[in-house]
Amino acid sequence: MPMDIDTSRRNKVPRPLSDNERARLEEYIESIQYSARYSDSEYEYRHVQLPKVMLKAIPKDYHDAAHGTLKLLWEDEWRAIGITQSLGWEHYEVHEPEPHILLFKRPLNYQPPQ
Repeated sequence: MPMDIDTSRRNKVPRPLSDNERARLEEYIESIQYSARYSDSEYEYRHVQLPKVMLKAIPKDYHDAAHGTLKLLWEDEWRAIGITQSLGWEHYEVHEPEPHILLFKRPLNYQPPQ
């Protein structure tokens, strides 16, 4: 079930963080905020708010200079920066006026593969 993600706004493949890069993000992880879930007829949504100062600690190749935001992150990437949520969530958009807010969605009634 494709989710209409603009793959041109992603790294070609997930880019792992080095131990050093991960260590620079550690102090911010406890301050990540998660919205309540909300939904439409197809998807459930939530937004994740990163501490603004955290953006400066995220490696440059996770950023989309053309949009002034983070790129759309692969699951391995958003988990690597410290976002924790259940399976099935897809990072589909960044709120450009507030680039520290990442928008996620997944199909309603998502069931992880067995």
